[in-house]
Amino acid sequence: MPGPGGPGGRNHFLTDEEKQNTPKITKALLRRVFAYLEPYWKQLALVLCCIAVSSVCSLFPSILTGHIIDVLTGKDLGGWFGAGLSALIRLILLSLTLHLASNLIGIGESYLNNWIAQHISFDMRNQMYRHLQKMSQRFFTSANQGDIITRMTSDISGVESVVTNTFTSILSNTITLIVAVAAMFQKNWILALVGIAVVPLFTLPTRMAGKKRWKLAGEAQACNDEINGILNETLSVSGQLLVKLFGREEAEYARYEEANGRMIKLNIREKMAGRWFFMLLSTLTTIGPMLLYLVGGILIMRHDSSLSVGDITVLVALLGRMYGPVNSLLNIQVDWIRSMAMFTRIFEYYDMKPEIDDRPDARELRDAKGEIVFDHVDFTYDGERMILKDISFQLRSGDCVAIVGPSGSGKSTIVNLIPRLWDPSAGKVTFDGTDVRDLTLHSLRDEIGVVTQETYLFNGTIRQNLLYAKPDATEEEMIAVCKKANIYDFISSQPEGLDTMVGNRGLKLSGGEKQRISIARVLLKDPALLIFDEATSALDSISEAAIQAAINPLIEERTSILIAHRLSTILAADEILVVRDGRIVEHGTHEELVRAGGTYQELYETQFNPDREKAAQTEAAPLS
Repeated sequence: MPGPGGPGGRNHFLTDEEKQNTPKITKALLRRVFAYLEPYWKQLALVLCCIAVSSVCSLFPSILTGHIIDVLTGKDLGGWFGAGLSALIRLILLSLTLHLASNLIGIGESYLNNWIAQHISFDMRNQMYRHLQKMSQRFFTSANQGDIITRMTSDISGVESVVTNTFTSILSNTITLIVAVAAMFQKNWILALVGIAVVPLFTLPTRMAGKKRWKLAGEAQACNDEINGILNETLSVSGQLLVKLFGREEAEYARYEEANGRMIKLNIREKMAGRWFFMLLSTLTTIGPMLLYLVGGILIMRHDSSLSVGDITVLVALLGRMYGPVNSLLNIQVDWIRSMAMFTRIFEYYDMKPEIDDRPDARELRDAKGEIVFDHVDFTYDGERMILKDISFQLRSGDCVAIVGPSGSGKSTIVNLIPRLWDPSAGKVTFDGTDVRDLTLHSLRDEIGVVTQETYLFNGTIRQNLLYAKPDATEEEMIAVCKKANIYDFISSQPEGLDTMVGNRGLKLSGGEKQRISIARVLLKDPALLIFDEATSALDSISEAAIQAAINPLIEERTSILIAHRLSTILAADEILVVRDGRIVEHGTHEELVRAGGTYQELYETQFNPDREKAAQTEAAPLS
């Protein structure tokens, strides 16, 4: 007997949010959904045949049971069956054969069904991943990361249940119901009508109990989410450290215990909910057969009907086989809406156009020199607040330009326009004389190496992280770039050498070690342009010195851009650009800018003459 949630324990009730966000089912949406089934139409046709044959075969043992009872009561069935022990043996063997055939066909149908579902899921995941890889930086900075992962995993996984459950359930239950009703009417139309009249009553307690349990399950899930939140906050590395430092162990335990207690009570209520409904349900499932026995008995005893005891037994068995399909088909609308909602959510992402993409006539960047020109470039993230205003400068091949300025002035945004993480709102950026928008993204980004402040290393070995830049790199090439990045001595001192594990996000290494591995990885890529974006700002003076010792020879070899807060790291630059409020307010060499007495001199005095800065702050302070 199916539970209140319907077959398989699935609930058949929409949440308030689902009701509000019910997708509009259109022909275009259905065509798009069924397009995923089209490549597998042969397997799907075979599945449909298996379902039809299996559904019919599964009902015949119930019909044969009636004949078995008739034979046992001495009735001669005539024809191939006949009467007596031989007829009984034939009926039992036929019933077993049909039952076995139904199960074997069901196994084949289940395999094909799951094969189709997994391949559709495979296609959709690949399509989604490729599409997300093309999305611009704006998408990833504005979209909720959890939502991206949910659509990539849970929503697409839900599509599997659409294929394996919703679509096949409709067909299987419909065939079973039609065959059962036809067989009942063939036996006796009066008893068939009596049985059908009882079936709808069976669904009422199921829905009532389901609603109650669905409500309690929602409350239990909310409580479970709260518990997961407590665990994530207090058992993470940073959270646990905070708990210990503030001595909040007991308070956090009390908070967890209280939430855990509420969840236990809700779970008990959910498990016990609907027991009265189940009792009523059990009674109704008994009433149906009893009514058939009563009416059938009256027809046999009072009206000399041709009905046999076996016929009544068949009708009772067929009635029992109708309960499940009727309940499923009455609730299929909910499964259908949920299925379409999942497809709609997935299609929302598919329909997002990549903001940054290759133009149809984009060409490959070849023999790159690294000459960069910003020509009156403006940029805004939201179309309202200007981040960059009329930025113009030139970086010649082999030169080094440093960009300095207060936090939030737009330094990183400038360099992000070169590899087209963003596109200018006005003006243009050229690479070797060609607008970067006229170059293919792959060839452009292949000639740009970026070392950022927050180094990202994959959870693997140093070798694996280096090979990410050049999968076919030789051992000698890796050693050479590690020496240039001033990290080879550290690597060679490790027992595993290049095969040393770096940990999740490189947590087994110090900040300076991670940064130097990052530099080595960029050098292995061998780009025409190197960009160091605050590469030393988060490090101590010793690590900074080691990285600076690695960077200085590199900027002598190739075209490079340095962004730094610490002015000591950019003294070797051929030209320094000073950015404030999205504009280049000064440019020149270090000596020229210090003599000019502008923004650069203020920054320089702040870092290299702290006593003067302290005196200025004292003069500006109000008298007490």
